[in-house]
Amino acid sequence: MSVPVPANLRPFVRILGTDGAIDFLLSFGGSEVYFAVSPKGKSRVEQMVGYDKAAALCQAHLPSRIPTGKPWIAAVWHARGLPKAEIARRLHVADKTVRSWLNRPTPPARPPDDPRQPRFL
Repeated sequence: MSVPVPANLRPFVRILGTDGAIDFLLSFGGSEVYFAVSPKGKSRVEQMVGYDKAAALCQAHLPSRIPTGKPWIAAVWHARGLPKAEIARRLHVADKTVRSWLNRPTPPARPPDDPRQPRFL
């Protein structure tokens, strides 16, 4: 089962892959990170993902504060069969929080058309 990736996390998943994005978000989520235009091997980001991916993250023009992505991570782990209690332990949240994230309705892939708006072809 494929879990939809929220828009704010898509650049991380595109560049790092699902597992790499999860590791990155768990390491840096919630904090400010500086993405060097030309990484020199000194940053934690480059040490974690390597030169090419660190440079690609810089080119993606990401916000300096990294999102935590916990609801998405919980959904990915749940789809892989991890129990909710284990997900809660790994994400340092209550099991009630994990259940609420997983019970949210999935937003539509595209918002419904508004008849008041012209269509662009």
